[in-house]
Amino acid sequence: MNRQKWIIKDLLAVTAEYLKEKKIESPRLCAEILLAHQLKTSRIKLYLDFDKPLNEKDISEYRDLVKRRLKREPVQYITGKQEFWSMEFMVGPQVLIPRPETEILVEQAISILPQAKNEPGSDTTLLDLGTGSGAIAVSLAHELQHIDIWASDVSGEALKMAGVNALKHGVDARIRFIEGDLFTPLKDISQPFDVIVSNPPYIPSEEYNELPAEVGQYEPKCALDGGKGGLSFIEKIILEAKDYLKPGGWLLMEMAPFQTARAMDMVEQSGFYGEKKVVKDYSRKERVVMAQRKSH
Repeated sequence: MNRQKWIIKDLLAVTAEYLKEKKIESPRLCAEILLAHQLKTSRIKLYLDFDKPLNEKDISEYRDLVKRRLKREPVQYITGKQEFWSMEFMVGPQVLIPRPETEILVEQAISILPQAKNEPGSDTTLLDLGTGSGAIAVSLAHELQHIDIWASDVSGEALKMAGVNALKHGVDARIRFIEGDLFTPLKDISQPFDVIVSNPPYIPSEEYNELPAEVGQYEPKCALDGGKGGLSFIEKIILEAKDYLKPGGWLLMEMAPFQTARAMDMVEQSGFYGEKKVVKDYSRKERVVMAQRKSH
């Protein structure tokens, strides 16, 4: 990237090749996202302006963005945003970056609560346990207009980000944010829920140091490390959720595919739940465990 007169087409080509040499995943896509971010435009517009010359300021600042990516900082933290459920969410190092597979939780919650989509006066309640960026809670508030949503997180900084996203999508008045570890902030509140959804930390502690640098060095450890076998939070939620679910209410949890069988055993052994099932993600991997609290 010397000081020649760069046009968009050439700068993208050179940057993509450079990122490829440095073993950065999806180098062309990365180059496009970062340049579109720098120019405050869209990736499509880049192609429409392929021959547009760039000024020195944009080139210099773009170079700085590329350097950050070379240090394995996630693109989403560099741009400050990530798409989820066809909506744009603000993200930063204080929250986990929403993943596509987490949309399964949103899909399943909607399938359980069809009446909340268009029935005013519904007293349906839902808890997003460990909300992080608020992606799940905000997506559900957007889809289910007549539902009372609570969203909790142990991190105050994460809750601030979730609040920003709720405001951005116009659902801030319909989500109640509460700070605390798992069910702790709810212990003195007599509020049972129809549905509890959670994407808890589920990376096994013994595998944490093997995570890609983008994840292990940048994303919040408290949102990732699930203890031995990655099952610490999963087990705790299965055992405690029954105290916060209405009879017949559902618990939905995301986890790694290799954990679903063990989680189903925990559900069975607890004796609190009746119907239970595992839902696969878009890659046909077991991803979400669902369990319905017994009615009596």
